[in-house]
Amino acid sequence: MRDVFVRLGTDFLSTIIFLTLYLTTGSLALATVVAIAGAVAQIIYARLKGEPLNFMTYASLALVIVLGSATLLTNDARFVLAKPSIAHFAIGAIMLKRGWMLRYMPPIVAETIPEYVTFAGYAWAALMFALGLGTIAVALTGDMRLWTIYVSVIAVGAKVVAFAIQYVVFRILVTARIRALGH
Repeated sequence: MRDVFVRLGTDFLSTIIFLTLYLTTGSLALATVVAIAGAVAQIIYARLKGEPLNFMTYASLALVIVLGSATLLTNDARFVLAKPSIAHFAIGAIMLKRGWMLRYMPPIVAETIPEYVTFAGYAWAALMFALGLGTIAVALTGDMRLWTIYVSVIAVGAKVVAFAIQYVVFRILVTARIRALGH
């Protein structure tokens, strides 16, 4: 579990830097420049350590640079605030692949209720698209505090609730299917 939080922190480090600096200093330019520099430094550090970098790492860096530059040129934070929506849309698109979730399920779930797992995979894709649209809607308001609450509480909370519901439903379905088969 610790690895998951470290990975998330690493993936969203530039956003965390931006948000922290902006909320503490009120300077959009400072927060944006430091966030861009932080993202570049992160890539350089990973390269120096010999860590493998994938397409998504470089795509994220490009987004930080492009959206950060747009923010600096227009003096409008909405560009930077929209960045997480792109990640949600990309993940949602990947989740549209039929059966993507089966490989992440315990064997008893994958073997007993594969059709429900496939359906849940599409439900997760829909959730990602909805969260992406919500992020854009909140970013368009330009309200930094509302955006912070949305991204850190609502978006994360929606995923935690979805996971909990999925766990309970899968447990009930597996138990019912096993009983119905007479095992």
